[in-house]
Amino acid sequence: MLTTVAVIVVVVFFLSSALRILNEYERGVIFRLGRVIKAKGPGIIILIPVVDKMVKVSMRLVAMDVDPQDVITRDNVSVKVNAVIYFRVIGPIKAIVEVENYTYAIAQLAQTTLRSVCGQVELDELLSEREKINDQLQEILDTHTDPWGIKVATVELKHIDLPQEMQRSMAKQAEAERERRAKVINAEGEFQAAAKLSEAAKIIQVNPMALQLRYLQTMREISAEQNTTTIFPFPIELVRPILKMLDNKEET
Repeated sequence: MLTTVAVIVVVVFFLSSALRILNEYERGVIFRLGRVIKAKGPGIIILIPVVDKMVKVSMRLVAMDVDPQDVITRDNVSVKVNAVIYFRVIGPIKAIVEVENYTYAIAQLAQTTLRSVCGQVELDELLSEREKINDQLQEILDTHTDPWGIKVATVELKHIDLPQEMQRSMAKQAEAERERRAKVINAEGEFQAAAKLSEAAKIIQVNPMALQLRYLQTMREISAEQNTTTIFPFPIELVRPILKMLDNKEET
């Protein structure tokens, strides 16, 4: 009886020490007497008790926030910039063997790279060309993390905090730009109106009856309003000879 119980206890201890279950997104890096054997998983993993040791590694995509960094841009503007990094482990053995704590290492590398890249551009470029800076950050980080078996998929700048003085200056600049555009649009409108009036004058000069029709239309519009104004139509034909005489006099 005691022998049977002892056997059962040994079997249970062996199974609890030897069997591991890994999820679909996990891999187990197996160390046998301190040496790396291989990465196994997912599913049931059998280990040799006492001899084998397993370290789990998640293969899922990880989103990591980069703490806000104080950056001085190339045009000497002090800003705070933070970002988010998306990465995944593609080489579980390298991620465990080549670096002690790959999450901490990536966070530190991202902070220094963020300060370096943002410090090489001017403020306007930092605000308007985020896509270019994101690609540059991703390329640098991916190059440094490749020996660790880690793939940096995306880097995105999240917030760029400007000093209050710079915010006021940019607001004034934006307001001045809006006023400039309004004046340009107004000037373009006046120019187009003057061009149309000039075309209308040429048409009236070629077709004198057009002026008479316009005169009658104006009278009709005035008479349609409810007012006490009395209108006496004055034939334009009566004044046309006088206008011609004045024109001839000016020419002589």
